Amino acid sequence: MTLAKATTRNPRDLADELVTRIQADAELGPLVTSAEVAGPGFINLTLSPRWFADAARTIVAAGNDYGRGQADPAERVLIEFVSANPTGPPHVGHARQAAYGDGVARILEYAGHAVTREFYVNDWGRQMQLFGASVAARYGQLFGLSTAIPEDGYQGDYVVGIAELMRDEVGATYAARVDPPDDEALAFFSDRSSALMLANMTADLERFRVRFDAFFSETTLHEAGTVQRGLEALIASGDAYEHDGALWFRTSTYGDEKDRVLRRSDGTTTYLAADVAYHLDKAGRGDDRLLDVLGADHHGYIARLHAVIAAGGHNPDMLEVPIVQLVSLIEGGEAKRMSKRAGTLVTLGELIDDIGVDAARFFLVQRSHETAFDLDLDVARAEGNENPVYYVQYAHARIAGILAQSPEAPSDAEPPAQLDPSERALLLTLCAWPEAVREAEGRRSPHRVAAYLTDLARDFHAFYHRCRVVGEPPEVVAFRLNLLSATRAVIATGLDLIGVEAPDRM
Repeated sequence: MTLAKATTRNPRDLADELVTRIQADAELGPLVTSAEVAGPGFINLTLSPRWFADAARTIVAAGNDYGRGQADPAERVLIEFVSANPTGPPHVGHARQAAYGDGVARILEYAGHAVTREFYVNDWGRQMQLFGASVAARYGQLFGLSTAIPEDGYQGDYVVGIAELMRDEVGATYAARVDPPDDEALAFFSDRSSALMLANMTADLERFRVRFDAFFSETTLHEAGTVQRGLEALIASGDAYEHDGALWFRTSTYGDEKDRVLRRSDGTTTYLAADVAYHLDKAGRGDDRLLDVLGADHHGYIARLHAVIAAGGHNPDMLEVPIVQLVSLIEGGEAKRMSKRAGTLVTLGELIDDIGVDAARFFLVQRSHETAFDLDLDVARAEGNENPVYYVQYAHARIAGILAQSPEAPSDAEPPAQLDPSERALLLTLCAWPEAVREAEGRRSPHRVAAYLTDLARDFHAFYHRCRVVGEPPEVVAFRLNLLSATRAVIATGLDLIGVEAPDRM
């Protein structure tokens, strides 16, 4: 009908001519069983078994590269995610950010982008001092002292664990200096506690199959004078001004709802001052795109971070800020309550111990990062079709079992005369994989991969219950073995993109 407007011809007449040409084409003809004109000028095509057989062989030949390398253009991407204060173990909120950020990184790499994963370590300021003082108090208690944790300090058992590590490192060296801690002792406990906590966090994340290429310390920005130089640059460019003894950033010029304080009237800098220095550093490294994965309470940061990039003379569009919403844990129909300082949080390590890495990774990207959701622990523990990761992994294991007991399909086998509807449905879903990858890459949405895998597993299980492989005519066996191999490759690729294993046995 689009062509009809351009050629000033009747749509149905043009459709009739196209159908005649399709049927007469030496290459297209064998791939189409029927071509019919419908309605005002639609053309309905029924694809032949040969088309499906060729498609299956194409996917098998590509293997794990089917759908790979579609980036246009390929970019250098720096993605920063998790970036939690090293004051406690990562909890389920961090776990969702980790699963999302790593999933995006894997998808971008699969598409052909060069990706760097970075963790920004918030190891400066009052929270670090409170954490250091809390560890110092626990350290003193290990030596029989009645040292008290600060009122706003950290109470969790993990603080005792860090204190024990410090006792093992330095013995009783600081026992006489923590009741109360002097400035030097407090600085030591803050610095060393931060390092030990970060090592524990990294170990948990690596266990979660999340790795980082770089760790960037906020402390280095302050100690190297980078924060101060950033403020001076904003003043020189007219993007910062003094008012009531404080230094303000003109973020309203760049679309923020109001200007923001960079340096308070008492001379201390805000978090934004360090963010200015850090993002100007990132923007100047030569990457084409920056991704900041932030938590639900950081939505207001988006405009001011774009303002930082623009004020630094860079294109603010180079920065993307996905916001990952909250996740709640549900068990027995009731929500679990969490608090880091009170020590009642559910940690990433505990989540992995409970439901496993595969279930945690799958469930945490199953819903869009833009929506809050409840992770039902009872469903995640289940070994049945109600558990989506089990459902998908079981499809892969079933295929692996069939292929292990079957000969390879001959490459020159003729296609079957007829196909079961479940065969057609399964192969058409496989053909949609490259588009699913494009959507996931372009929209930074790992949940699209999880949704696709669930649909693919559903189509496979339907095929499995309707179609045998062993004992069928040779051409049917050959086609179905190719169909199984193609399905297995796509499931394995898709699971890997969201950090989930594809087992051959379950």
